Amino acid sequence: MRRFIACFALAAGALAFASAAWAGGTLDRVTSKKAMVVATNSGWPPQSFLDESNQLVGFDIDVSKEIAKRLGVEVSFETPDWATMTGGHWQGRYDLGVGSVTPTKARAKVIDFAGIYYYSPYVYVVHKDSKAKSVDDLNGKVIGVETATTSEDFIRRQLEIDAPGLPPIEYKLQPGEIRTFADSMLPFDDLRLGDGVRLDAVIAPEQTAQNAIKNGYPLRIIEGDYAFREPLVVIADKGDAEWTTKIGGIIDQMKKDGTLATLTTKWYGKNYSAD
Repeated sequence: MRRFIACFALAAGALAFASAAWAGGTLDRVTSKKAMVVATNSGWPPQSFLDESNQLVGFDIDVSKEIAKRLGVEVSFETPDWATMTGGHWQGRYDLGVGSVTPTKARAKVIDFAGIYYYSPYVYVVHKDSKAKSVDDLNGKVIGVETATTSEDFIRRQLEIDAPGLPPIEYKLQPGEIRTFADSMLPFDDLRLGDGVRLDAVIAPEQTAQNAIKNGYPLRIIEGDYAFREPLVVIADKGDAEWTTKIGGIIDQMKKDGTLATLTTKWYGKNYSAD
């Protein structure tokens, strides 16, 4: 048993060393190659999705391209699953993650937060035929959320956002059943079938909900009662302060010169870049 533990410790140490080695020197690697690899999503409109020409487009894609432009490099995209993107230990596969990631205390242990680039309110979404008028009407109901996201953490009362100045989270909803989905749009696909057919409500970003409604989903947002409001960050692998500082400075510039306000308004019809 001791030998096994010792071997395990050595292996864990080697993995940590390898991850740190890959994370360090990212700025030099990117600038020398004049190329940057960004991890993002492929099915989360309007943040990032494939258009009719099978090209990635969306708010996060435009943000990534602007960061690359200011670095003077080309950008390419990879679309790992959510757990891989937010789990760190990238080992050089990606240089940045631009996927509307919430900074939580758990994620801070494995990835670095380069900077907040916009904010998102999470809302309660119901079928248009639902009689629910407030969050109180959803107590005891079947609630759908995307798995491994802050909406799931919220409905399970485990959400810990790692950002200063945010008001405490209020848990007003006690679900009867929680159903999780592997993709951001799948809960909406079930909810669109009818009030209570599979789901009674979905908790999701306001931007995603509005986009679904815009595209013909027979849904509505319960007005005047956000679930919570979260900052979204650009992420990097753990352990490269020079790189995260450089990206953080670019994000600050994009806020100050109005670029992020322009891009959020372009994709969401509203400026979500201000805190």
